[in-house]
Amino acid sequence: MQIFEALGPFGPVIVLGVLGVVLVVAAAMMIMKAPADPYSKLKTQAAVNTAPKKDALRYGNGKDKLQKYSQFLEPQDEEEYSAVKLRLMQAGYRSKNSVRTYHFAQFALGLGLLAIGALVVVVQSTTQEEVGMQKMLLTGLLPGIVGYMIPKYWVTKRLQKRQEEIENGFPDALDMMLVCVEAGQSLDQAIIRVSEEIAAGFPALAEEFAIVAHEMKAGKDKTSVLKDMSERAGVPDVGSFVTVLVQSQQFGTSIAEALRVYAGEMRDKRVMRAEEKANKLPTKMTLATMMLTVPPLLIILIGPSVWEIYLMLSQGGASVQKY
Repeated sequence: MQIFEALGPFGPVIVLGVLGVVLVVAAAMMIMKAPADPYSKLKTQAAVNTAPKKDALRYGNGKDKLQKYSQFLEPQDEEEYSAVKLRLMQAGYRSKNSVRTYHFAQFALGLGLLAIGALVVVVQSTTQEEVGMQKMLLTGLLPGIVGYMIPKYWVTKRLQKRQEEIENGFPDALDMMLVCVEAGQSLDQAIIRVSEEIAAGFPALAEEFAIVAHEMKAGKDKTSVLKDMSERAGVPDVGSFVTVLVQSQQFGTSIAEALRVYAGEMRDKRVMRAEEKANKLPTKMTLATMMLTVPPLLIILIGPSVWEIYLMLSQGGASVQKY
């Protein structure tokens, strides 16, 4: 009863909320530490032994501390897992544990900030006499929601930055590839040379070309390698480039001619994007120009007149009081 009196009129609600958070955390820890079913272990081991190499990489080698929580941290639906994996790959996170780490970051930040918000609510209820229910809910739940969304926002910004870098460097990479092909190099050699030359200016695009070169050296089908590159990049220009190369290979046309035409289109498209940004600039600067120019101009033009009127009114009031 003393605790309820100290917390104010919303004391029972606060206690129940804190108790609910503690129970949720305790239940999650019990689920994660629960011993695995022997039959499930046999099924998992059989899946590991019969799975292809690319799927076996998901099962780790004993060094990953989050491996035992994989069923809790990873989506069990294959389509959902593939979608998250592809999004992280497009953002530059290629680790086999990227999905697990991503969901762990969401879970940890969400619960951590939720606990901080609950603590702030308890402190406010003890120091203030009346705290509204709406304010308590916002203070307690909003940090947890923000913590859960921070990893998603970070990945989205990284993905956008990486795709913009690929778009900016792709026309130059095509020009360099065209020069290499016309000099007598094969497409594989041209891709290797381009990945080495553009690594300093456009590391994301250089990484994609390097992956393509290594997969071709490993003996993977060239069409599949190029389509995988288009999927990893997530940029329409790269997808169109892959389509051009695949069609050129299927129909037996000259790769150099296809590269020449497509490189010219990419240069024109880059110029059009630059002109579009330049045309948008005056509109974006209008508000800033008005805010930074009009108030000082009004002060300079109208300020002296307003000051003189103020002095005249004050002198007139003083003279009236005198008489």
